[in-house]
Amino acid sequence: MRTVQAEPWRAEDWIAAADEPAAADWERILSGFESTVGDPGALFWRHLIDAFPDAKVILSVRDPQQWYESASRTIFPALEGPPLPLRLLTWRRPSREDRLLDRLQRLTWELDFGNDFADRDRAVEVFTRRIADVRAHVPADRLLVYDVREGWEPLCAFLGVPVPDEPMPRENDRAAFQARQRSALMRVVGDRARKAAAIGVGAALTAWVVRRLRSAS
Repeated sequence: MRTVQAEPWRAEDWIAAADEPAAADWERILSGFESTVGDPGALFWRHLIDAFPDAKVILSVRDPQQWYESASRTIFPALEGPPLPLRLLTWRRPSREDRLLDRLQRLTWELDFGNDFADRDRAVEVFTRRIADVRAHVPADRLLVYDVREGWEPLCAFLGVPVPDEPMPRENDRAAFQARQRSALMRVVGDRARKAAAIGVGAALTAWVVRRLRSAS
């Protein structure tokens, strides 16, 4: 999703693929890329393993309950959006690309969880069923079921590449995700605060938001 966020014009292709995946031109959508990680690509894994019969599949697994705890404190709140005062302070008229990206992010969540992620038992069931489906449908010689705690060795052996002479990187965990969200919000709040100060309005609202963000750090 990071590439789509950086290049939101790509969202249109993925939205169209969700409407009619069998008709999607996967070669064109993924032109220039050697792999896809996470959403939106993971939503279409059945179509992608058929479209790219030589591609290898890495199925990342973890404890389902720990996954839910992490997602419920990162991705799900990000989709819900910030508190109302912060939304008012940071609001701007969305561009066409903003609307496409927002639609894609919500669409991927809806296709996975049916707008019911707050139901923990159902969300965990969806998570575990996806893992079982991938294991059942991807040929064994193309599939690596991988827990990141296993380190480099099984991953590199599966891909046929040397093991790097450095520790396995750790990024995009809960703390890193939340720090990125706070940093992005602080940049927007700072910009709005400067504009508000320039015209003499919004000082109290700005101060409240800044206190909330700092207390969350």
